Amino acid sequence: MRNKVFADAKSALEGVVADGMTIMAGGFGLCGIPENLIAAIRELGPKHLTVISNNCGVDDFGLGILLANGQIKKMVSSYVGENKLFEQLYLNGDLELEFNPQGTLAERIRAGGAGIPAFYTKTGYGTIIAEGKPTAEFDGQMYVMERALHADLSIVKAWKADKAGNLVYRKTARNFNPMMATAGKITVVEVEEVVEVGALDGDLIHTPGIYVDRIIVSKDAEKRIEKVTTRKREEVK
Repeated sequence: MRNKVFADAKSALEGVVADGMTIMAGGFGLCGIPENLIAAIRELGPKHLTVISNNCGVDDFGLGILLANGQIKKMVSSYVGENKLFEQLYLNGDLELEFNPQGTLAERIRAGGAGIPAFYTKTGYGTIIAEGKPTAEFDGQMYVMERALHADLSIVKAWKADKAGNLVYRKTARNFNPMMATAGKITVVEVEEVVEVGALDGDLIHTPGIYVDRIIVSKDAEKRIEKVTTRKREEVK
């Protein structure tokens, strides 16, 4: 069995990242994002990237640091409302955006990993989302065709991995990560812990190791909360 575990994020990405490539980045908001891998991409400095991700982090964290460094040419996303720099770059014509309904984005990624080239969905029919796309009628309902998404590189965050690359995700971090792990030509995973083969319950593995090429252990992860919302404690009488 070849060694999939690398010493750090930079060494795991050296020889993998390149100018003009397409990268899928897991996470939802700031939950379950591969923080160390994103930072390593900034350090390695590839330019003109197309990034497929639900959103683009915030101004000073997550994928937002790649935006700020001028490395992203195009975003394929669903939600972009938390990043002021994203808004500014898009309105100035300095950033391309392919906007997707969130479920459509998820299914396009899943289809890419499953070898399905395209599918039909009712979502977006009759709106600007459907402009220029084939449509068809099924059982009296109109649908719009969406193409699958693939990437040169998928960067993924999981909770645990064994040395063969089998992955387990934890709670909300099991968002876009599992499907992105299947849709990249190369998949590099950031985990909190690596265990020996056989230590994971086979019934609880979310991503089989066949999809995983390289693994790193996350170091000094901030795990930021995008919006801290609390309610006042009720007074105990």
